[in-house]
Amino acid sequence: MTQFSQSQPIRVGIVGTGYAAKLRAETINANDRAQLIGVAGHTPETTSDFGNTHGTQTFTAWQDLIGCDRVDLVVVSNLNAQHGAIARAALEANKHVVVEYPLSLNAQEGEALLTLAKHRNRLLHVEHIELLGGVHQAFVQALPQIGTPFYARYATLSPQHPAPRKWTYHTELFGFPLSGALSRLHRLIHVFGAVETVSCQNRYWNLQESYYTACLCEAQLRFKSGLIADVVYGKGETVWTAERKLEVQGDRGALVFDGDVGRLVNAEGDHAIAVGGRRGLFAKDTAAVIDHLLHGAPLYVASKESLYTLKVANAAQRSTETGRTELIGGS
Repeated sequence: MTQFSQSQPIRVGIVGTGYAAKLRAETINANDRAQLIGVAGHTPETTSDFGNTHGTQTFTAWQDLIGCDRVDLVVVSNLNAQHGAIARAALEANKHVVVEYPLSLNAQEGEALLTLAKHRNRLLHVEHIELLGGVHQAFVQALPQIGTPFYARYATLSPQHPAPRKWTYHTELFGFPLSGALSRLHRLIHVFGAVETVSCQNRYWNLQESYYTACLCEAQLRFKSGLIADVVYGKGETVWTAERKLEVQGDRGALVFDGDVGRLVNAEGDHAIAVGGRRGLFAKDTAAVIDHLLHGAPLYVASKESLYTLKVANAAQRSTETGRTELIGGS
């Protein structure tokens, strides 16, 4: 891994102008160990506005930003379908890379990218800020109190009326729901380990020109430990009630996280669990990357773990197409 001089800031370029890119830019501009060199976006107007807001150069295309010799680190924060191609181009240009999940929509491409990063001796970090949030931290800390876990359910439902006609509601640009929203699987895999099998169903409403107005995706994972988990992800116009709930049943108790409120239920009763906030998670992720590049500090998540989760998501997609339960290979 290339070591940077601690007297010089790490020079960063961002691909994307959305919410995640905005938070990245704010974090970089507030950190004296990093310098925002430029941004490349989808449209000239939004890119210009982003550059003016965050005081940085604008590039007409992401290829131009990657080709800039003043950029050390590329942050990929645009639509999911382009993550793999941009990460590959950046690595081939000998840049370090941070990708907002997913690394790619295709696990084979993702595996090739990890191999390329290793060959080039460059960082390829896949952001998974859900692991840094208060709910996940409280979940991990409280888990031993319920004994041996045997069942989990994780549901995130988001009503939108009307649904926006944007890339997050596009089958190709966002990807299969559990690939595009990879954190829904990753949170469980991070805690419970390797998956034995997955079966999945998915439905779109009003699918026209690859855009839809709603989706509902449900997967059941059987982990090698024997634990069974149901994962539900839905959004759009046919969803009428919002839900963000994680439940785990164990042989000595249960954990329930409903939004940001946590509870432990066991033979002694129902106990509140303190849950930290969700603010500043992109700043924590960015700081971890900078610490890793400057000092070799370990990152909070390994990219190979994200790749494994992507393999599970791809298997879930195959299950919807074949109607069969898919066996997961590797770990």
